Amino acid sequence: MKKADLGVAIYILSAFIMFIVPIPSALLDVLLACNMAVAFSILFNAMFSKEVLDMSYYPTILLFTTIFRISLNVSSTRLILTTGDPGNVVETFGQYVGGGDLIIGSIVFVILIIIQFMVINKGSERVAEVTARFTLDAMPGKQMAIDADLNTGAIDDAEAKRRRDKIQEESSFFGSMDGAVKYVKGDATAGLLITAVNIVGGIAMGMFRGGMVFEEALNKYAILTIGDGLVSQIPSLLISLSTGILVTKGSKDADFGSVLVKQLFGVPKVLYFVGSTIIGLGVVTPLNTVIFLALGLTFIITGRMIAGTIETAKIENETDADEKAAEEIRQPENVTSLLQVDPIELEFGYGIIPLADVNQGGDLLDRVVMIRRQVALELGTVVPIIRLRDNIQLNPNQYIIKIKGIQVSEGEILFDHYMAMNPGFVEEEITGIPTFEPSFHLPAIWITEGQRERAESMGYTVVDPPSIIATHLTEIIRQYIAELLTRQDVQNLVNNMKESNPSLIDELVPKTLGLGEIQKVLQNLLREGISIRDLLTIFETLADYASTTHDTDILTEYVRQSLKRAISGKYFPANETTSVVTLDPKLEQEIMASVKQTEQGAYLTLDPEKTKTIMASVETEVKKLENLGKNPILITSPIVRMYFKRLTSDYFKDLIVVSYNEIESNIELQSVGMVTA
Repeated sequence: MKKADLGVAIYILSAFIMFIVPIPSALLDVLLACNMAVAFSILFNAMFSKEVLDMSYYPTILLFTTIFRISLNVSSTRLILTTGDPGNVVETFGQYVGGGDLIIGSIVFVILIIIQFMVINKGSERVAEVTARFTLDAMPGKQMAIDADLNTGAIDDAEAKRRRDKIQEESSFFGSMDGAVKYVKGDATAGLLITAVNIVGGIAMGMFRGGMVFEEALNKYAILTIGDGLVSQIPSLLISLSTGILVTKGSKDADFGSVLVKQLFGVPKVLYFVGSTIIGLGVVTPLNTVIFLALGLTFIITGRMIAGTIETAKIENETDADEKAAEEIRQPENVTSLLQVDPIELEFGYGIIPLADVNQGGDLLDRVVMIRRQVALELGTVVPIIRLRDNIQLNPNQYIIKIKGIQVSEGEILFDHYMAMNPGFVEEEITGIPTFEPSFHLPAIWITEGQRERAESMGYTVVDPPSIIATHLTEIIRQYIAELLTRQDVQNLVNNMKESNPSLIDELVPKTLGLGEIQKVLQNLLREGISIRDLLTIFETLADYASTTHDTDILTEYVRQSLKRAISGKYFPANETTSVVTLDPKLEQEIMASVKQTEQGAYLTLDPEKTKTIMASVETEVKKLENLGKNPILITSPIVRMYFKRLTSDYFKDLIVVSYNEIESNIELQSVGMVTA
C-alpha cells in the first residue's frame, strides 16, 4: 500500500475511533492543531491553484475534513463534560479569543456563525449551483468547438481528447461541488447545535455532579464550550472561505495574488481618484486629518509609480517586438514545416469564406464534422483531418479538393443561390443559370432564393451551396478512402480490436500476417465500397486462411465471402428481384487461362483486341441495366471476380462485380444479359 493511501486511511479511521474511544487532552491538542494546519493548507491551495481541476478531489476533501472536525467536537465535548479539562487549545480559545468572558465569547462565536452561515456558505452554495448548471449547458457548444478546431487542423487528435476529458472532468467537478457545499452548510449548523447542547449539558454536569451553583457552572462550562466552538468553527470558516474562492475563481492561467492585486490596483486613474477622495474626506470632515492625508498621498504616489511602470513596459514590449521581427528576418528559414502534406484539403476562393466562417453564420465546419462521422459509420474507417483554407489565387466562388497535396476535383458555386436538379420526371422548366452538379456531373440550374419554393413545388431537387460542397467532398473521400488508410490507421484498428479480442490479435498479428498485408486487404475492401466496420469477422477470416496463402487479393476474396450478408444488404434489397448481368462461363475460362502468377502477384495477359471486345460487351449489357434505372451489377464465379473487376475498373468505375458466393441464398436475381467475348 502506498504511504499516501495509508495516511488517508488512518485520517478517516481516527475520526471514527474518536467517536467511540475517549482520548486524553494532550492528544486532543495535537489533533486540533493538525485540523487547523489542514484548514490553512486547503485555503492556500484554493487561492493559488491555477485551475479548479488542480483540486478536483475538493468535494471528497470537504467530506473527510467535516467528519474529522465533528469527531474532534465529540472528543472535546466528552472531555469538557467528564473532566472539565479539554486541553490547552480549547482553554486558550475560550480565555484568549473569547476574552475570558462568557458574553464576549458568545458574541464572537455567534458572529463567526453568522459570517460563515449567512454570508460565505449561502453565497458559495448559490455560485456552485449556478456554475454547475451553466457548465452542463455549455458542454455541447464546447464539444462542437473542439470538433471544429480538430477539423480545421488547429489541434490534433491527442489534444482534442485531452480537451474533451477536461470538459467531462469540469462538469463532474462542478456537479459534485453543487452537492459538497451542503457539507459546509451542514457543518456550520451542526456546530451551533453542538455548542448549545454542550452549554446545557455543562451546566447540568456542574450543578448535579460537581456541586456548583448555577452561576459558577455557567461561567466555567460555558466558556469552555465557547472555546470548543471557536476552535472548531475557525477551521470550518477557513474551509468555507476556500470553497467560496474555488467556485468563484475566474482566472485559469495566472496566480491568484498577482491577478487580484493587478485588477484592484493596476489602473493609475483609479488610484488618483481614490487618493483625492480620501484626502478630501480628511480635509473637509472632522476625520483624523493626518491619517487620511497620509493614506490619500500613498494612493496617489502608488498610482504614479504604476503609471511609470506601465509606460516602461510598453516601451520594452515595442522594443522586444522589433527585435523579434528582426531576428525572424535574420534567422535561416525553417523549411521542415513546408514538407508536411495534408491528407485532405478543401481550398476555396474568398467568396466562399462566409460559408466556413462561424461568425458569419456559416456551417461548413459542422458539415465537415458530420462527413467524418458519416464515413466512419458507413465504411468503418476514420477519415483524416480535413484541412479548410482560403486561397486568393482561386476565383471567388471556386473551390478545389486535394488529396495528399494533389488536386483531384474542383467545383464552383454561386453565393446566395440554390442548385435545382431535375430528378427526371419534371416536365416544366424553370429559368436560371445552367450548370453541372460537381459530384455526379448531372445537369442543374442555379436559381435565386425567391425561386426556391416554386422549384420545390414543381418537383426539382433543390440544395444550398454548403450542401453541394459537403456532398462533393463526401464523394471524393469515398473514392479515395482506400488510399487514405495508412498503416498507422490499421495499427489503431488492431489496438482497438485487441482490447476486446486479445487472443485473435495475438494469433493474427504479427505471427500470421504483417500490418502491411492487413492494410492491403482493408484497402481492397474500401476500394469497392465495402465497409470494414465488422473487423472481428474480417480478422477471423484472415486468421483462418492466412496459414494457406499470403496473397492479399485471394485473402480479400475470402473476406468478401465472409461478409456476404453485408454485401447482399448493400446491393440487393430484400423482398425484391434485382436485375443483373452475368459473365459467360466460356469467357470465365479464358480469363482464368490468361492469369499469370508471379512473386509480386497475379496479372492478366489477355490480348488487347480480346479486351476491347469484352469491354464493348460490358458496355452493351450495362446500358440495359441503366435503361431500367438499375445499378450496374455483374455476377461472376468466385475465382474470376477479382480479375474481372481489375480488368474493368479503368473503363467502368461504377460497375459492381459480385461473385455468387457473396450473395445470400434468399436473394432473388433476374439476369437481363450476359457478357461474352
